[in-house]
Amino acid sequence: MRVGFIGLGTMGASMAANLAKADGVELVVHDMRREAAAALVEGGARWAETPRELGAACTVVFTSLPGPQEVQAVGAELIDTMPRDGVIIDISTNAVSAVRALHAAAAERGLHVLDAPISGGPRGAVTRKLAFFVGGEQAIFERVRPLLDAMGDRAILVGTIGAGSIAKLAHNLSGYALNAVMAEVFAMGAKAGLEPLALYAAIRQGVHGRRRTYDGVTEQFLPNSYDPPAFQLRLAHKDVSLACALGREVGVPMRFAALTLEEMTEALNRGWGQRDSRSAMLLELERAGVQIEVDRTALQAVMEADGAEPAAKP
Repeated sequence: MRVGFIGLGTMGASMAANLAKADGVELVVHDMRREAAAALVEGGARWAETPRELGAACTVVFTSLPGPQEVQAVGAELIDTMPRDGVIIDISTNAVSAVRALHAAAAERGLHVLDAPISGGPRGAVTRKLAFFVGGEQAIFERVRPLLDAMGDRAILVGTIGAGSIAKLAHNLSGYALNAVMAEVFAMGAKAGLEPLALYAAIRQGVHGRRRTYDGVTEQFLPNSYDPPAFQLRLAHKDVSLACALGREVGVPMRFAALTLEEMTEALNRGWGQRDSRSAMLLELERAGVQIEVDRTALQAVMEADGAEPAAKP
């Protein structure tokens, strides 16, 4: 199978190198900088001067590009030249609207599109420890699954076209938001007099430190079940109040903690003090006009597949 790869940056070059090792793959590569492909070409990959040339030669093409504008431009050239029934797989972090527009344009020419953004970083690209969040048709996903498996260890079909990009944006947003919260937490602890390494070691031993980040939403939030409580909102409100007071005492701005306390206070004023502490999360769902209720059995199956432990009391 002749497979194309466009975009040989830090991530793309390593992924393309792993793809070239897959059985039956003849790799064709392109990048704005020819020197970025030097090692791959030396290893046997074919160089294409333009995306149009690459598209004409390949039945499957991966695009790893900086953003929506680049994907749109390259995608248009691929759509013009790829053979019918070919597959474009965009692994860039892209706008949902952009990948859906690409899918619609490709369909008019008898082509298929998957959005399959990745998570794992440069090291994961080298070691094949990458997750692909894939949006698109099941049959097309299964057709190209061996190619995804050549570059990563977790290829997940999330939903229809655009679903992969939604999952990737949600994943990245949560990570950067947590970074901001962690900075606030460590600033408070350090200025209050606790040595940062000791604080880190202590937090790691608590329930939140021992648990995978997203496992905490499986007991109350996703099943939409806040009674009986694992830990009452009124008690959690007291804990966050004390943390905010400590921040004020030592002169640390507590923007995220203050917002958290406001949410919890509003939930208390709804009369939810005896409910689980995560009931405050209902406020955002209410503002967004969204209802979430996931079957517990299905949640448990996802957790057990990764060896996750049940959620525990804070």
